[in-house]
Amino acid sequence: MKTLSEIHIRDPFILPVKEEGEGVYYLYGTTGKTAWSGQPSGFNVYRSRDLVNWDGPAPAFRPDDDFWSDHHYWAPEVHHYGNHYYMLASFKAEGISRATQILIAEHPQGPFRPHGQGPVTPADWECLDGTLFLDDAGSPWMVFCREWLQVTDGEMYAVRLTAELDGTIGEPQLLFHASEAPWSVGSPKGEYVTDGPFLHRLEDGGLVMLWSSQGSQGYAMGLARSQSGSIAGPWTQDAEPLFAKDGGHGMLFRDFSDRLLLTIHTPNSHPDERPVIIEVKEENRTLVIRDQGDEYLHR
Repeated sequence: MKTLSEIHIRDPFILPVKEEGEGVYYLYGTTGKTAWSGQPSGFNVYRSRDLVNWDGPAPAFRPDDDFWSDHHYWAPEVHHYGNHYYMLASFKAEGISRATQILIAEHPQGPFRPHGQGPVTPADWECLDGTLFLDDAGSPWMVFCREWLQVTDGEMYAVRLTAELDGTIGEPQLLFHASEAPWSVGSPKGEYVTDGPFLHRLEDGGLVMLWSSQGSQGYAMGLARSQSGSIAGPWTQDAEPLFAKDGGHGMLFRDFSDRLLLTIHTPNSHPDERPVIIEVKEENRTLVIRDQGDEYLHR
């Protein structure tokens, strides 16, 4: 058994699953040891019944010898859609643009295998952090980032997916640039980061997006809002970040007591990054962190 402080991952994603009447939480993330260098073995998964004690790691994805990517295995997230579990993750190879690939499995623990004919982001774009979103009609979309490394001012896009999640329909739609957020801080060269989108439907029907960038106190996470309540937007940015100091790439989930919880990694510095869980609430059409300072629910 491990606590979160003993699990070295970035970009945490937690999937609650009911199994034979019992609740199990599955935790995925970027393996800290090979986040920036070295050849990763794949993606792992941890299991917990209480969000405190975690079993693992167990192998969730191990690439075959002919898999197209060999480094920078980043930000896996897993969704139950239809009769399968789908993993969306970022991958890179020498001479091939960073891209989001969708993988498929029959169980949240895997084994996951590549789905479709390859990446679902444009072949000549440097992209990362694809996340799944279902619109009001139940149609699947992927929201993803186009990297500042290629476009300077990082961009956020949405693209329709096929019903089988094995390809895209139409062209990606630009949602916003990173510099549109008042809290996002650019480099001296005017470079702005877009990272880690995750969409959440508020209790009143409003649609918000968590996403991360550099802030005045380091890596940070803010909220964008769709003024139409749909993926098309237009999207506006909250003036202040939701999490301001050296942490981000977050997602929301509800535990089996229906508490709304946020998981992020903090700090952002390697090799100290670890997942934490923070309780949040909806208040006045926004999200409010219940815990203050370093008083996390679990870490």
